[in-house]
Amino acid sequence: QLQLVESGGGLVQPGGSLRLSCAASGFTLDNYAIGWFRQAPGKEREGISCIRDNFRAYADSVKGRFTISRDNAKNTVNLQMNSLKPEDTAVYYCAGVWKASPACSISVASPGRYEYWGQGTQVTVSS
Repeated sequence: QLQLVESGGGLVQPGGSLRLSCAASGFTLDNYAIGWFRQAPGKEREGISCIRDNFRAYADSVKGRFTISRDNAKNTVNLQMNSLKPEDTAVYYCAGVWKASPACSISVASPGRYEYWGQGTQVTVSS
């Protein structure tokens, strides 16, 4: 079973940057579509980015500010977050599904399309 662990969250001032990592154990992430989601208090879980082979997708709310990438040597998928805003404050999750799935083929897809989930990492953007 694919196990995912997020890291890199924390407190940052508006306009600052953070880099989140999603690490896998036991499986090669290159065989999976990996998505990043976030959930703020009282809000639904939102898909913000995903990567599958050479395809990448971003939600409009983060396009131009966030960049998703894969590091095959470290078996991680990373999310570089720049120009952070207070409204980016949320718990961030990475999720995976076997890449034959339709998830991350046109858009990030809904959370229900992903099978494996990490425990989440808190990102707080505040002055």
